[in-house]
Amino acid sequence: MAVFILDTDIISLFEHGHPKVVAAVATHVQDQICVSTVTIEEQIGGWSALARSAKTHSQCEFASLMLLKLVRAWAAFYRVPFPTPAQVRFDSLMKAKLNVKANDLRIAAIALELRATVVTRNRRDFGRVPGLVIEDWSV
Repeated sequence: MAVFILDTDIISLFEHGHPKVVAAVATHVQDQICVSTVTIEEQIGGWSALARSAKTHSQCEFASLMLLKLVRAWAAFYRVPFPTPAQVRFDSLMKAKLNVKANDLRIAAIALELRATVVTRNRRDFGRVPGLVIEDWSV
């Protein structure tokens, strides 16, 4: 059984019904497909900020409906935390100055600790992380 961690962009594509991502998820039913708490935090933060800044009832309703849609999407996958060993690895990756955003490095650190493949369209940044295996299910 292989382990895959979907990055924030890929989980967003999944929740919007991207045909190639949905099909790839369906072909990996024997594998463990995960979403990290890093991604969950990013998505909650984005939609919560939108809900708080809403100027109309319909904008607020839209943000709250999108948040509910996210919860349903997360429920389709294993949810993985950001455990201490991954945090230590993240610290090392930050010190390596790889020119990769912190949350991407957090996801990479979790994947390295789990010996998982990161599913992402962001080959440029994730590809800078030594030893990290990546795949793009959107193509």
